Amino acid sequence: MNLIFRCLAICLGLICFAGLAEAQQSAPQKKNKAKKPTGPSIVWVNELGDKELPTGVTHRTFHSEAAGQDVGYCLYLPPGYDDEKNKALRYPVIYNLHGNGGNEFHSFEDVEVLHRGIVSGKWPPMIVVLPNGGRSTFYKNSYDGRFPIETMFIREMIPYIDKTYRTIAARHGRCIEGFSMGGRGSTRLAIKYPDMFCSLFCQAGNVPRTSENFDPSMPDVYPNNFLGPDIQNYIDNDVFKLLEKNKWKIKRGVRILIACGTKDGGHLPTVRDFHAALVEHNIDHTYIELEGLGHRRTEMIKTLRPIWFNYHVESLCRAAEEHAGR
Repeated sequence: MNLIFRCLAICLGLICFAGLAEAQQSAPQKKNKAKKPTGPSIVWVNELGDKELPTGVTHRTFHSEAAGQDVGYCLYLPPGYDDEKNKALRYPVIYNLHGNGGNEFHSFEDVEVLHRGIVSGKWPPMIVVLPNGGRSTFYKNSYDGRFPIETMFIREMIPYIDKTYRTIAARHGRCIEGFSMGGRGSTRLAIKYPDMFCSLFCQAGNVPRTSENFDPSMPDVYPNNFLGPDIQNYIDNDVFKLLEKNKWKIKRGVRILIACGTKDGGHLPTVRDFHAALVEHNIDHTYIELEGLGHRRTEMIKTLRPIWFNYHVESLCRAAEEHAGR
């Protein structure tokens, strides 16, 4: 019964704050400026520059065999991680994927919200990993091997993090999320690898029907210039195809939260399409549209700040209870 009441509390909280967003977003907002798309690229290890790392965050690297070089990432370790009395403790992990044009120095607002929540006792101690996915890769592997982003992240980075830090190295201790390109990437990876994650938070991430964009007559146009001439590569990277393939595993093990603004015209149509597909397949999930919000990450966090990590925490609790009951 306690588990049911926790679920009801979180759902009610999400509904309340979705309503609150309508009131907060009533003021006029500036229109999003259209950005000229750029091709895939990556600086594997970036410099901090003028940015300041939040409390608990460090910048580190690991070696990727797929990339053939070191790759940068940022890591948040919660208070008490290094205390001698906690040396036997293991922690759940949230992988936060950045948006297009970002790098490993991202999502510091999320980390600061989590840190305050942990210190206040609102949320349990958790580790956050901020990977580097480059620009316009959408966390996929390019067919020519130049951008092995998915392999680097799934096959190398996650095992490295589990080996190096005291993580709960299993699905019931692992969450994934991201905004924009990060939301798109995290959604595809969670649906493609449902045995690896117990919780997904898609924050205004496009969810395109990739296989329908295959066009061999336009080899120099994205996604053809990234996924190549073999249509199977498009099918293997199509969230809707993956959803059909893995729906029973997803139903059993992956909780899904989706949030997008009603003024986010570049992302909302595919987000609604994905929401409809989840409904069609009878996959339980939570879906929020924030009235009047454009493609504004900081504003989304500000609006949902009091419950920003509630869904992941509830997912981790449920997954841990399920795992313990086996």
